[in-house]
Amino acid sequence: MKEDIKSKNRLKKRRVARTRAKLSGTPERPRLAVFKSLKNISVQAIDDLSGRTLVSVSDLKLKGAKKEKAREVGKQLAAKLLEKKIVAAVFDKRHYKYHGLIKELAEGAREVGLKF
Repeated sequence: MKEDIKSKNRLKKRRVARTRAKLSGTPERPRLAVFKSLKNISVQAIDDLSGRTLVSVSDLKLKGAKKEKAREVGKQLAAKLLEKKIVAAVFDKRHYKYHGLIKELAEGAREVGLKF
């Protein structure tokens, strides 16, 4: 049992490292790093050149179903980035599959006008 958990975590870390090796954020096109727990979802727009978080949004204060909250988080993030005159970003889904909440978040950001 303990070995299964270790191997799962090892594989997860490898997927994250493989994804991060290909993606990097700039001030004009930040990296959108998604984090998902069992209850909440959050996303940050990160400028990797300076190591700063430009914008961060979470669903902690939102009400509703998980998918609705994920879409709203994407919309809020895109609105904040568009206020800062940032129209494009790099989507870093980390080790998560692109479906469900991750897909809803991305579609919500695209609805407002953010480009990936």
